[in-house]
Amino acid sequence: MSDTRKIIAIDAMGGDKAPKAVFGGLNQFLFQHSADNSVFFRIFGDEIRLRKFLSKYPRVARNCEVVHSPNAIKPTDKVSEVIRQAQDTSMYMAIKDVREGRSCAIVSAGNTGVLMALSKLALKTVEGISRPAITTMLPAGGGDQRVIMLDLGANIECSAECLFDFALMGSVYADKIGKMPRPKLGVLNIGEEETKGLDTLQRLNKVLSENKDKLPYEYIGFIEGNDIGTGNVQVVVTDGWTGNIVLKTVEGTAKLIKRVVVDSFKKSPLAIVLSFLLVHVFKRLKSKIDPRSYAGAVFLGLNGFSVKTHGNSDALAFSNAIKYAADLAVQDFNEQILAGVKQLSGIKKKLKE
Repeated sequence: MSDTRKIIAIDAMGGDKAPKAVFGGLNQFLFQHSADNSVFFRIFGDEIRLRKFLSKYPRVARNCEVVHSPNAIKPTDKVSEVIRQAQDTSMYMAIKDVREGRSCAIVSAGNTGVLMALSKLALKTVEGISRPAITTMLPAGGGDQRVIMLDLGANIECSAECLFDFALMGSVYADKIGKMPRPKLGVLNIGEEETKGLDTLQRLNKVLSENKDKLPYEYIGFIEGNDIGTGNVQVVVTDGWTGNIVLKTVEGTAKLIKRVVVDSFKKSPLAIVLSFLLVHVFKRLKSKIDPRSYAGAVFLGLNGFSVKTHGNSDALAFSNAIKYAADLAVQDFNEQILAGVKQLSGIKKKLKE
């Protein structure tokens, strides 16, 4: 096997539609990136079941290796109950593959809490980073604009130091993966005024504002929830409690818009006729707000890449999650994080004063 290949570990048994949706996603990814022969998969799961799918997807069969894993993490499993008995599961064996350097990233649609705990336990946190964070790209602004938000659920409560680290990781992610050099970054708050919000946020805002010129991103201060989708901010920093609520609200709003549009056209014959004339507009709208288009939440701050997609992910969603993992694999992402930690260490110390 060529050393230039990007090897991605796949938890084939995680998710509501596994392993069918997993193989569909692998096949779709390989079809869309047929010119790139550098991606190779190590697929973990029940070998007998997986071999049946390989016969249906020859494109995947040519670009993978199956590793037998006798057990799987269930969606209902609790971290405290399974973390010590997870060694022979497809999820843990895939994470271990990353830790031991055989793969550079893991992709799973399995239990989020268990994946997060096992990833942190096995891969450890990058030196200088307080805690890892979950991030993804959400729809924003016009055209193909996106906004990166973190944390989305890994840390319910966050210190100013944690949020400072999230800002660094989010800005590097925006630059390297989102192609947004020196992104505009804001801290989510209940108001834009400097006097509003928790003491933790006010202290963070003060330090960032006083050191704007030394930051690798353009700090724009506090932002509110209605700023997230405007396209005027590229990275949004918040705690995991708030971030997770925002994420679920965005996904729910996207589904609401789809239902309203469909219902509106069903009630009017004229609207049905007009819908054919606007078919390209609706396709673009669907692509913009479809949660599957930004499926793939990344655990940033670990010594290895762990990508989580929705438990009910179909082939399209899983394919997009693989794209995130492949993009991370070719970037010197963690090296950029380490360089940023050293560069900003003096500023971070001021948060403790």
